[in-house]
Amino acid sequence: MLATLRLICGFWLALLTFNTQAGICPDKADYQALQQQLQTWDDSYHRLGMSQVTDEVYDHSRTRFEGWQHCFKPSVVDNPLKTAGGSIPHPVTHTGLLKLPDEKAVREWIRGRQDLWVQPKVDGVAVTLIYRQGQLHRVISRGDGQTGQDWSRAARSIRAIPRQLPQPVDIVLQGELYWRLPGHIQAGSGSLNARSTVAGLMARHQLNSEQGQGIGLFVWDWPEGPDTQAERLAQLSGLGFADSQTLSQPFDSFEQARQWREHWYNNPLPFASDGLVLRQSRRPAADRWQAKPPNWAAAWKYPHVQALSEVRKVTFNIGRTGRITPILELKPVRFDDRTIKRISTGSFRRWQTLDIRPGDHVAISLAGMTIPRLDSVVSRASNRVEVQAPDPDSFNALSCWQLVPGCESQFLARLSWLSGKKGLAMPFVGPGTWNTLIQAGLIKNLTDWLALDAAQLANIAGLGERSSTRLLNSLHDARQQPFERWVRAIGLPPTAGAPLGQSWQALVARDALAWQQQPGIGASRAVQVNAFLQDPNVQAVSEELRAAGIAGFD
Repeated sequence: MLATLRLICGFWLALLTFNTQAGICPDKADYQALQQQLQTWDDSYHRLGMSQVTDEVYDHSRTRFEGWQHCFKPSVVDNPLKTAGGSIPHPVTHTGLLKLPDEKAVREWIRGRQDLWVQPKVDGVAVTLIYRQGQLHRVISRGDGQTGQDWSRAARSIRAIPRQLPQPVDIVLQGELYWRLPGHIQAGSGSLNARSTVAGLMARHQLNSEQGQGIGLFVWDWPEGPDTQAERLAQLSGLGFADSQTLSQPFDSFEQARQWREHWYNNPLPFASDGLVLRQSRRPAADRWQAKPPNWAAAWKYPHVQALSEVRKVTFNIGRTGRITPILELKPVRFDDRTIKRISTGSFRRWQTLDIRPGDHVAISLAGMTIPRLDSVVSRASNRVEVQAPDPDSFNALSCWQLVPGCESQFLARLSWLSGKKGLAMPFVGPGTWNTLIQAGLIKNLTDWLALDAAQLANIAGLGERSSTRLLNSLHDARQQPFERWVRAIGLPPTAGAPLGQSWQALVARDALAWQQQPGIGASRAVQVNAFLQDPNVQAVSEELRAAGIAGFD
C-alpha cells in the first residue's frame, strides 16, 4: 500500500514538475529570436562600442534567456563577449563588475567586509593604459577583458591622457574614457548617450583636436599598485590623476554608501554616471584576476531609467470624445518603490504601427520619474495572438449616449465627466460609483440616475446605508447646479468662456455663424459646437432633463 502511495505521489509530482516547466518554456522560435537579438546587441556593444538598448533592458533580456536555456539544452555555451576581443592582450585582465540588484543585495555585500571605498560608476568606455619609464606606451580597449583593440593612435589626441608622467615609472592603469559634461546632474539629464559618443569616436582610430579635448579620463584602478586603496589613490594623485582621489570615498556602512549614491546622483559631476562602484581596499594579486566579476568589487546602479516587461493582455479605453487608447496589461515590473502593471500606448495609431500583441516584450520608462511611458517593442512573440480592437470609425464625440454593446467604455467616460470637476462636481461620485450602478442595472441612459431613490440603492450589494445616503445627497444636490454647468456636464465642446445664457432653447437657436462671432471661437470650433447642440442624442438628453425639472431646459 505504501509503495503504491509513493508511486501515485511520484506520478503527480512528476506531472506537476512537467507542467511547471512547460508553463515557463517558450516556443523554440521565441528562444532563437531572443538568442539572435542578444548576439546582435553583444556584438554592437563589445565590438563597435554602441549600446542599442539600456543596461536594464539588456540585463532583463539576458536573464530571461538564461532562464530558458534548461528548456532546450544548448550544445554551445553562450558567450556575450565572443566578438569583443582584439589582437592586443591586456597586461592585467579587466574583471567586470557584479551588479547588485537592490538594497538587500548591497547590504549583504557590505556585511562582514572592512576598509571599503566607493566611486561613481562612470558611464564611459573602459581602457588599459600602459606607461614605460613614464612615457605613454599603449592604450588598449577593454574588448573581452583579456584582449582588446589598439587605441593608442586616437588616445594621443586626448589631452586628458598624460603623454608623460612626472616620474619615470612602468605602470599599468585601468580607467574609463568619458565624454565631458561639465556640471552634469544624472538625476535630471540621464546619460545623454555619452558612452556611445566616446565609443564611436574611438572606433575611428583618429581624432581631431576638438574631439580629443571633449574626452576625459577617470582612472579607477592600479592593478599592480600599492597594497591599500588609500595608498594607491595618493600615489595616483601624485602622478597627475587627481580625480581618482577626489572621487573615491571611504565608507563603513550601508547608510554611508547610500548617501554617496544619492549625492552623486543629484549633484554635478563632469561626466555621466550610472551608479556606484563599491570596492574593498585590498584584493588578490593582479595576476590572479579573471575576465568575470570578482568578489572584491561590485556595482550598485542608479534607479532604473528603463525596464522590460511582458504584455499579458491588450485592452482599449474609449474616452468621452471617442478617442481610443490601447492599454497594455503587463507582467508587473518595479521601478524602485513603484510597481507598474498597466501602460498606455498613447494612441490607437501608435498601437497599430507597433502591432503589440500578448507575449511581446516592451521597454518602458518613467517620464519625469513619475508617469509610465511606452518606449519600444523589444521582442515579439512568435505566436501572434489576435487582438479584437474596436473600429475607430464607430466612435466620435457624438457616439455612445446609451449603454449598448460596444459602448461600455465611452458611456462610463461620459458619466465620469458629468460628475467630475468640470461637470457637476458631485462629491463621492466617480467611475467606481457609476460602474456599481451600471452593474446593478440601474443606469442605461445618461440621466437615469436622476430618478434613483433610497429603495433602489438599498438593493445594491456592498453599498451600506451611510454610502447610500451620501450618494443620494450628491445626486440631489446636482439638480441645483446652474444651467451653464449642466450644459458643460453633458459634454458641450469648449466655448472659450462665451456666455451660454439661461435657456436651452435659446442656446440651440444659435447657428454656426452666431457661435463664430463669439470671442475666441473659430470657424472649426463653431461648427463643432453647433453639431453637438443639434445632434439627436443631445436633443434627447435635453428632453430628459426638461422632464426631470432641471432649470433652463424647460
